[in-house]
Amino acid sequence: MVVAAILTGCVNEFNQVYKSDNSEYKYEYAKECFVRGKYQRAITLLEPLIHITKGTDNGEECLYMLAMAQYCYGDYESASMTFRKYYQSYPKGTYAELSSFYTGESLYKSTPEPRLDQTPTVQSIAAFQEFLDLFSQSPLRRKAQERLFSLQDKLVLKELFSAQLYYNLGPYFGNCNGFGESNYEACIVTAQNALKDYPYSSHREDFALLIMKSKYALAQNSIEAKKLDRYRDAEDECYGFINEYPESAQRQLAEKLIKSCKKHTGNVTDEDEADLTPDS
Repeated sequence: MVVAAILTGCVNEFNQVYKSDNSEYKYEYAKECFVRGKYQRAITLLEPLIHITKGTDNGEECLYMLAMAQYCYGDYESASMTFRKYYQSYPKGTYAELSSFYTGESLYKSTPEPRLDQTPTVQSIAAFQEFLDLFSQSPLRRKAQERLFSLQDKLVLKELFSAQLYYNLGPYFGNCNGFGESNYEACIVTAQNALKDYPYSSHREDFALLIMKSKYALAQNSIEAKKLDRYRDAEDECYGFINEYPESAQRQLAEKLIKSCKKHTGNVTDEDEADLTPDS
């Protein structure tokens, strides 16, 4: 009963403050809510106050506190917009550096898992890059750089999942856009573009493996007029894979594919051809 009475009293007090016409009183109460971790209440009071306090001594702090309350409450999308609004309104303000950083950090917190649309990830990368350009000597520089690496890894994984999906779809033509296209070709293009865009990725070997396997599968599934050239291309890709990753666990697969390719390119061996279709 005592707890219920206290809670009721707190709600009544908040309602009185919310209905008050005294903006200074509201602002001080909002600050108190923020300090106590009552972020939702702070947000409710601060949102209308940012227009009232604009141009006053409290205007700058009010806008930053709203952004931080939204961030602490977990409303990262709103927080990113409010932090950016602060920086645009007060580029030389007290909290300009922090607002620039937390614009990226808020977007970072809202990024989805790699299989989903990565628009927030791209936006977060842009925000952190802008922060590093503007505040190159900031003590938050290292953390921003770490965030950039993490975000780029997420984009790499997105491309890797896409390439793997194309490979898994294999000869299925239902999703192809035009005559002569195949999922193996789409896998190759996706993986090659990823290697160009992210040359220092830790997933380079994964992309290279998909390219090698796709070129071999593409040759297998080609019409006779294209088989020779495509088996030659696949053979070259296998040698390239071995040269770049001589200690790879997939080296044996590359060597098997080379043997198979040679049988089609004219370099016939005496060994019997095994079942060389690579696993998905």
